[in-house]
Amino acid sequence: MYKITAKEQLAPGIFRMLIEAPRVAAKARPGHFVVLRTHEAGERIPLTIVSTTEAGEVEVIFQVMGKTTAYLAGMQVGDGLPTFLGPLGVAPEVPEGPGTVLCVAGGVGAAPILPRAKDYSQRGWKVLTILGARNEDLLILEDRLAEVSSALYISTDDGSKGHKGFVTDLIPELAQKEEISEVLAIGPVPMMAAVTKVTRKLALPTTVSLNALMVDGTGMCGACRVSVGGETKFTCVDGPEFDGHQVDFAQLRQRLVQYLEEEKLALDRYKKEGECQCLNG
Repeated sequence: MYKITAKEQLAPGIFRMLIEAPRVAAKARPGHFVVLRTHEAGERIPLTIVSTTEAGEVEVIFQVMGKTTAYLAGMQVGDGLPTFLGPLGVAPEVPEGPGTVLCVAGGVGAAPILPRAKDYSQRGWKVLTILGARNEDLLILEDRLAEVSSALYISTDDGSKGHKGFVTDLIPELAQKEEISEVLAIGPVPMMAAVTKVTRKLALPTTVSLNALMVDGTGMCGACRVSVGGETKFTCVDGPEFDGHQVDFAQLRQRLVQYLEEEKLALDRYKKEGECQCLNG
């Protein structure tokens, strides 16, 4: 069993955990993820590796979206996970700087963008970060992103903090002031699609990290297939990062909507059964 050694609620429905997994921690690099199960009969879900500790712990951050993440949020320090498979995926190689990367994070996308931004910074790149959320209460990792960024810009849909509007509003202005070498966008699919629409017009190379449905994490099931540049790719073994200007976002949204509707029904049933006590800590 992989023991939970720390747990913290970062925002409504968003949790941080440290999981004891020395062999995973020893091999993990920025961009990798894990696939875990909460119990023997549970489904497999992917979560990004945010960081690792010298004690062999792996940091994960997740948002309650369905029954499995609700169950995970209800687990406590000392509980164990039967499955914690990783590190998985392709860890992108960041060339040595100088250069300027614009990191655009939406919601819980701040979690996977943090290790990548830190990697860029450590390799001599100038890191500009836009952190967005629906409102101030849902902003996470602001301090940690500020530590690895030359400048951090906040955007909230309702204007409760920072710019009132969407993260995409800030990109053209920054592109005028800074010589941006590339853009890294991670967040909800509509957000990433909107970012690529803006950066295509600005001729800025853009990478996105896709959150396609995964099952086995080895490319065998095919559930995580996406279309990139007209070719079928598997998020778990070819990604999760791809050229954002080549991704078929319409197809990805269609597949995710069907899955999320099923997850919402499962979560509603779970709440009605009185088993979910996790959403408020």
